Amino acid sequence: MSEKRILVIDDEKNLCSVIQACLEHLGGWTVLIAPEAREGLHLAETQVPDAILLDVMMPDMDGVALFSLLQNNAATRGIPVIFLTAKVQAMDLNEFADLGVAGVIAKPFDPLGLAQQVADILGWEPSL
Repeated sequence: MSEKRILVIDDEKNLCSVIQACLEHLGGWTVLIAPEAREGLHLAETQVPDAILLDVMMPDMDGVALFSLLQNNAATRGIPVIFLTAKVQAMDLNEFADLGVAGVIAKPFDPLGLAQQVADILGWEPSL
């Protein structure tokens, strides 16, 4: 089985570094980073990752709007998307579930448990 690739779209540079380290070292996956939504959309279209971790609140375009663009694009609509967000009130979670995202990971998250959390949502086994 080929190695899984995950695209992280988040404007918080330091957080992206933590996520990348966790997913690569604890999950055994390749991680692509996009610090803004448009770049994330481009990488999703050209690299076609196995999954996307998408920040909900970004300055250039919020994650919900980007998720809509991904869903309306034939090249990216089949990629499972997990929202990364501090918005974890029941109303927010219901809205996200109605959109059809694969799952939601609350910020702040446990870095050591992140790879397992992603694997559980997507039904994957960590490679390591």
